[in-house]
Amino acid sequence: MSHLEKLELKSVKRANKQDPVQQRRLKLVAAIDEQLNVAAAMLDGENYEVKRKSWAKNEQGESVLVERMRKLRPWFFEQDGGWYVQCKYGNKALALGKGNAVFVKALKDVQGTLTTLKAATEAGELDEAISQAVQRKKAK
Repeated sequence: MSHLEKLELKSVKRANKQDPVQQRRLKLVAAIDEQLNVAAAMLDGENYEVKRKSWAKNEQGESVLVERMRKLRPWFFEQDGGWYVQCKYGNKALALGKGNAVFVKALKDVQGTLTTLKAATEAGELDEAISQAVQRKKAK
């Protein structure tokens, strides 16, 4: 008796259980969480870096997986006597009603704005803006 005969074998096609809209929300929420860490580090006067894995060649010419530190670009910048906060999906700034940025007076207010954007994303308020950003990406 072979080993495979002991097992119950079936053909199956794996279904994706998550809605694409929900996947986009989760991706944006994860990015906003990283931006909250960037803002906290900037308030402390530090740079926020994350570990990313990439392939590189070693001395023998073999491809090996290495960890590198990568600085994240903030979604907020100082201009006009305050700070502008953008919400980005990929590299596209999302349209937030009448504009594409939120203006706050001080750097300490950036975290509150990012928290509000996170709550809006989780509530589904930015689904239309995300779908427009994805459509523009596909058109190119």
